[in-house]
Amino acid sequence: MKTSIFSLFFILICIGLHAEDGHKLWLRAQSTSTVNVECSKQSPIIEIAKIELQNMWQGKAGHTVVLKLAKTKKLQGDGFLLSENQIESNTEAGLLYGAFEMLRKQQTQSSDFNGIFNPSYDLRILNHWDNLDGTIERGYAGQSIFWHPGSEAFKVTQEDKKRWTEYARANASIGINGTVLNNVNASPKILTPEYLNRVREIADILRPYGIQTYLAVNFASPSVIGGLSTSDPLNQEVVAWWKNKVNEIYKLIPDFGGFLVKANSEGQPGPQNFGRTHADGANMMADALKAQGGIVMWRAFVYNPSDEDRAKQAYSEFMPLDGTFSDNVIVQVKNGPIDFQPREPFSPLFGAMKGTGVMPEFQITQEYLGHSVHMVFLATMWEEVLNSDTFQEGKGSTVARCTDGSIFKQKYSAIAGVSNVGSDINWCGHHFAQANWYAFGRLAWDNTLTSEQIADEWVKLTFGKVSNTEDDADFVKAIKELMLDSREAAVDYMMPLGLHHIFAAHHHYGPGPWWAPSGMRKDWTPPYYHRADSLGIGFNRTTSGSNAVSQYHQPLSQQFNDPETCPEKYLLWFHHLPWDYKMKSGRTLWDELCFHYDSGVQKVRGFQKIWDKSESYVDTERFAAVQKKLREQSLNAQEWKDACLLYFQQFNQLPIPYDLERPVNKLEDLIEKDEKQIREGRRN
Repeated sequence: MKTSIFSLFFILICIGLHAEDGHKLWLRAQSTSTVNVECSKQSPIIEIAKIELQNMWQGKAGHTVVLKLAKTKKLQGDGFLLSENQIESNTEAGLLYGAFEMLRKQQTQSSDFNGIFNPSYDLRILNHWDNLDGTIERGYAGQSIFWHPGSEAFKVTQEDKKRWTEYARANASIGINGTVLNNVNASPKILTPEYLNRVREIADILRPYGIQTYLAVNFASPSVIGGLSTSDPLNQEVVAWWKNKVNEIYKLIPDFGGFLVKANSEGQPGPQNFGRTHADGANMMADALKAQGGIVMWRAFVYNPSDEDRAKQAYSEFMPLDGTFSDNVIVQVKNGPIDFQPREPFSPLFGAMKGTGVMPEFQITQEYLGHSVHMVFLATMWEEVLNSDTFQEGKGSTVARCTDGSIFKQKYSAIAGVSNVGSDINWCGHHFAQANWYAFGRLAWDNTLTSEQIADEWVKLTFGKVSNTEDDADFVKAIKELMLDSREAAVDYMMPLGLHHIFAAHHHYGPGPWWAPSGMRKDWTPPYYHRADSLGIGFNRTTSGSNAVSQYHQPLSQQFNDPETCPEKYLLWFHHLPWDYKMKSGRTLWDELCFHYDSGVQKVRGFQKIWDKSESYVDTERFAAVQKKLREQSLNAQEWKDACLLYFQQFNQLPIPYDLERPVNKLEDLIEKDEKQIREGRRN
């Protein structure tokens, strides 16, 4: 059943007004005057564009805005041409994006109204790691908004439709045009009729907002739910099963986007179970989808229990397959070679796979950055990655240009973000975590935006103006600077100078550099990554070590290989260095680590002071909620500093510089706390 224009309007009206609990996200503005919106064509998408302009108009009273569908060569995809009087696009979705851009410029008091706005990526997709029982893997904002457990699994309520509509509206406002509804660790049941019918209901709500629906699928589905004896991608019965399943899906969802696949990774089945390659598996699925215009997003997050450096394994597996994938296959690559760490060098697959569609995968949910407790604005991380120069086609071959079609003319350009959305009233668990959802959408639309531009927009849209005084500008400036400093602060109090993956077991929240139970895979334990001993610390990935540096193009491989030229932010990622190694600051490596850890703690304490000063500019409910989170973050930062420095001190027996604050926790108490959390299953 298609959603009518009147039903959409009714749902929009019934969204209702909430207290300042964050539920309205960055879409809090209400019209201050009337506007006339004209368009020669009618459709659900165009009707929504009209409603949004009328409901949030901040411009001149009685002004007329014309929505115009045209065939303008300067416009690409869902791009639009914006002026004060007109929004022009080649697509209906482009008119909706243009409407939101016009409103954004009004609300942020931007004077730059005229111009062409083309998207950097064709496909701008959220990946939801939502399980069919309603839980969310690595989600920290409540239950799934798509799936419910038990007897409620297939019942679609008006509350469901309302939430899906609000979700679709938020995505459309920042240009996101695709959603994967379920976890990459996919249950085969997602392809059964009962679940596909629910997917159809969700797709009907998302469609009028320009959002395509995708599903993560389990590679073994033909044998698990299809009654076949194998899931071998070269078996003709398996090929036929997938084609029939695809046809079944498209009858329900004519604009279905395609499949996301995690295969032969962390226990998930894949083509290698049958002696086939990733290309064999991906191409078989791609062939089934091609006639309908669907795509396969095949994740490159793979690693096996072996002696090879885990940071090298994705490159080792996928580079030999470059050029063998179908043109409707996109290899989805995490921003770094390990796993969404607070800081990593970019994955060497970016730019190296010249004959294959490649898309970046960012993590919006803060699995390794304090969950929904810590304030960490991730745009600075993503900007750092996108602007990193791969040198694959000479200077200026940034990750952004290698993936958005500027350099390699792949059939589809795409980018994905692992969603932080859940059923919490404020959607993301932390009011400032909403900024990461917003930032992903904005960067997916325009990968040249700066973190400062995005933060400025978000603060103004989310907290609004109190008055027309200079004090408001001071508030925006202070909160914006806090956000821009927050990721570097987290790196400092967690894992500075290239340290990585030294989290406590399982929950990836607190510190655990000591965790290495007997019998555990080495690459699942922190000592595998920090390699601390009496001589020094760090992972030797140079030519004398694992030689991961060789996967990067010159001059990077040479630069990373020499500790004197390696950027200090990656120093211990690529080098095992003595504790007394002389840093550029003149300090020893040990003292530099101590100063970074202490700096991170001091920065978070500074965030508390900045936020407390903002009390008169923020509503009581959100002010208190953020204040509480910052208090816990400050305590956590102290634990990170104390745990890591006291643990590493066991190896080097060196004093913490006397001009820094002393640890306030005992190492044995922190270890016991971590072990207790593991026993109780907390923060999983």
